[in-house]
Amino acid sequence: MEVSVRELKNRLSEYLRRAQAGERIVVTSRGRAVATLSAVSAPDAEGVGEDEVVRRLNRMPWIRPPKQGSTVRGSDRPTPVPDGTVEAITDWMRGE
Repeated sequence: MEVSVRELKNRLSEYLRRAQAGERIVVTSRGRAVATLSAVSAPDAEGVGEDEVVRRLNRMPWIRPPKQGSTVRGSDRPTPVPDGTVEAITDWMRGE
């Protein structure tokens, strides 16, 4: 389906719903195709498995893999947090 930029702007929610449902929408400007609107596919649907995800994470310089044989643990000194609502915890954190 083709839709002009003006039509897309006027009825964006409708076209987003249609794209989410699987329809491919070609956006045109002055009769020329300039973009395509389509649904985002889930990683599992693309066949990306756990091994590939780990490889991608390992290529990121800000991600450090754990050392061999190490275990995940929490803080040696966890902060005590009172039970209650978010508001009560916020008040406690602010010292009120």
